[in-house]
Amino acid sequence: VFFFLADIISTVEFNHTGELLATGDKGGRVVIFQREQESKNQPHRRGEYNVYSTFQSHEPEFDYLKSLEIEEKINKIRWLPQQNAAYFLLSTNDKTVKLWKVSERDKRPEGYNLKDEDGRLRDPSMITMLRVPVLRPMDLMVEATPRRVFANAHTYHINSISVNSDYETYMSADDLRINLWNFEITNQSFSILWCVPPCSPCDGPSPAKSRNKGDIVDINDMRTSALCDRHAKFFEEPEDPSNRSFFSEIISSISDVKFSHSGRYIMTRDYLTVKVWDLNMENRPIETYQVHDYLRSKLCSLYENDCIFDKFECVWNGSDSVIMTGSYNNFFRMFDRNTKRDVTLEASRENSKPRAILKPRKVCVGGKRRKDEISVDSLDFSKKILHTAWHPSENIIAVAATNNLYIFQDKVN
Repeated sequence: VFFFLADIISTVEFNHTGELLATGDKGGRVVIFQREQESKNQPHRRGEYNVYSTFQSHEPEFDYLKSLEIEEKINKIRWLPQQNAAYFLLSTNDKTVKLWKVSERDKRPEGYNLKDEDGRLRDPSMITMLRVPVLRPMDLMVEATPRRVFANAHTYHINSISVNSDYETYMSADDLRINLWNFEITNQSFSILWCVPPCSPCDGPSPAKSRNKGDIVDINDMRTSALCDRHAKFFEEPEDPSNRSFFSEIISSISDVKFSHSGRYIMTRDYLTVKVWDLNMENRPIETYQVHDYLRSKLCSLYENDCIFDKFECVWNGSDSVIMTGSYNNFFRMFDRNTKRDVTLEASRENSKPRAILKPRKVCVGGKRRKDEISVDSLDFSKKILHTAWHPSENIIAVAATNNLYIFQDKVN
């Protein structure tokens, strides 16, 4: 199978209503999908997503002062709540955050005084009467226009952005710094956290940030302190000395942190596990889920091929009752917090036919392999699901597998 590296999907994000789904790729493009509206003739089409808009968000750049190439890859996309007919979203590459407006146009003005219908300027001496322009219907056109560009504030690569609850400010984070921006001000930001080396890198914007040195999460309350120099909450699970190995610090590094919709819990993803923490209990997680524990015996080879540094994301469903995260071989995992059941599913072209039901997959560690199982030695580590998204209110999920986007819907919907 051949594909262009620029087509590899690097982020996936539903908007607040779930009617739109945005993806960013390594080529700097943003593709927005819109959900089909239900019709009496084709009720089964409800839930299907079709391409709504595609635009080039970032271009490759070169920093001549540092002799550094800046990739166009989209690291993160964040939607703003819809306030009017237009949609707004933030997209970022390693150095620059952009605010985009996505709007529809189905009418065009005609009957200008100073221009003819082709847009060319008319000879003023030939204008003998005043005309009132009128709007004429036209084919629907979706336009994406950059409204703000926020640049030159990060020395290291931006790895996360987060819109604040006031919807007037947002935060951007690199390995050592978190900046607070106002949407109306592009030429300056406020550094609310700055870790001078050898402080551990940060993997998410405040008020929740993870430090990639063991299982540590700081939560800061900006209502009590504008600077995040004193944590309000500090979550850490002490490591069992008997389990310590050469890879302990790497596999315990947190790659994603997510608040639950209720605000009661936070979820963290490290290399092998997903953990749920109660905000009122800092000494240990209340739930720990093994994502692919069968890889513990493969850590040496995973270190040699750099897969051990992969950063997997994790997401909640709309009611915070189910957790989803990715794995290798195009597998993704779901954990039901109520029943404690878990399932492994596969995103592939073979099992993605419309209306097809996904069959659970199982990985065999050793011994005799059953017919429906796959051996851990047969896993394809080049096929990995790092980015996933869950519809905010329905059981619809989006899974990015290399250059393919899969959208799955609960069969009861």
